[in-house]
Amino acid sequence: MKIGSVDHRELFCCSFMESYREYEPEHLPWPDLDNAALTLLRSIPFWGQALNKERQAGVIVSEYAKTLDRGILQDAIALQGEEESRHARLLKVFIERYDIPMPACPPIEIPANLEQTFTVFGFEECLDSFFAFGLFEIAREARVFPEQIFTIFDSIIDEEARHIVFFVNWFTDLQIQRGHGFLPLRSAKTLWYYGRALSSVIKAIGESDPNGAGFTASGASVFSQDLTLEKFLKVCIQENQRRMSKFDSRILQPQLLPRLASTALNTLQLLPKRKAFGEGVRV
Repeated sequence: MKIGSVDHRELFCCSFMESYREYEPEHLPWPDLDNAALTLLRSIPFWGQALNKERQAGVIVSEYAKTLDRGILQDAIALQGEEESRHARLLKVFIERYDIPMPACPPIEIPANLEQTFTVFGFEECLDSFFAFGLFEIAREARVFPEQIFTIFDSIIDEEARHIVFFVNWFTDLQIQRGHGFLPLRSAKTLWYYGRALSSVIKAIGESDPNGAGFTASGASVFSQDLTLEKFLKVCIQENQRRMSKFDSRILQPQLLPRLASTALNTLQLLPKRKAFGEGVRV
């Protein structure tokens, strides 16, 4: 299938919409937690950051969809906006049910350049999701919470995988339609946006973490004090492969983070063993 063709666009949009799953966060089978699990849950540092990001995402994606001409792309992006808003609702239900301390949510601002904001957000999701795949599996292996919690959030992680796969196909299709289909040019634009997304993530981490601890590292150390960077990267790569294997092979998938992580892992395996994450290693 030719990337950027009408058939390609219909395939990645229809695949996204047909894999939509209906549910209401309020009606999910949330389990009761004992005191030890509640204490651990409330100590995890990223709930507020996750909630604010999903709230903002729901607005950005939904508003961007309204700027598009009616058609399959608008329908697919509008559906993503609904899913992002539902993620925010789910986190709000989760936070309230387990009485997780949370500062007041800041107001949501609608940016002037919605397409640019949607694009940067999409690349940020590609960064976040790759590491979230690994972090989620590490927490699951540690059995720190009842399996019902992981069953609920496993579907959410799969939705994030759907979002980033849809996004990289949308971005590539957009570049081709605008005459930027030459591969080196597309690759340069992708790297530029990844750099911008990384800067946004680093800025958000710095603002939310006055001690300077990396977001993923601090989250990972909650679940496994002896977690090494080598093991963390290995789990991220394995989980990314597992979740990406569910998609049609004719559809593009995010490649930069898996490739960089594989290169870093191969390098680490040639070096003397490093400290565990909990002892100061950052991502």
